[in-house]
Amino acid sequence: MDGKKLKIGDAAPDFRGLPATDGKTYSLNDFADASALVVFFSCNHCPYVQAYEDRIMALQKEFAPKGARFVAINANDATTHPDDNFENMKSRAAQRKFNFTYLRDESQDVARAYGGTHTPHLFVFDKGRKLRYTGKIDDNWQQPGQVTKRFLHDALAAVVDGKAPAEAETFAIGCTIKWKR
Repeated sequence: MDGKKLKIGDAAPDFRGLPATDGKTYSLNDFADASALVVFFSCNHCPYVQAYEDRIMALQKEFAPKGARFVAINANDATTHPDDNFENMKSRAAQRKFNFTYLRDESQDVARAYGGTHTPHLFVFDKGRKLRYTGKIDDNWQQPGQVTKRFLHDALAAVVDGKAPAEAETFAIGCTIKWKR
């Protein structure tokens, strides 16, 4: 990891030709119609990601009518973490019936460009693809019923209404991205 960190207001780094679990390949431009774009670094094996999958799918369902799109990107080294290889990604996406796009960043270039550090690590971009929120989903990854601060929900609600989130940055929690050596 080279230490790059996107700042609020920065443009979304472009990506092209990333394979998805739906059999297609995607570029950033494929999401140009989204009123808000949530790019988040994810994987199969991390207990934090697993704990948040239902909440992410619920948020995608809630905000889809307002034009928001969610894109998960798995950049983990599949050599050291075979659960995160592309075949296992396809299996997990099918098993869990993901309602968001799940991409593979084999080169890890996209994760580096975004400054992703954890799974999950979220980046919310507005219609103009300017960063409006980065960080975590909420304040209780283990107990959904005990959440008191819904950072991602609140940021998305603001962005789809053309406003700045009240809280633009939180510290991403989860497993660290597994970088190649």
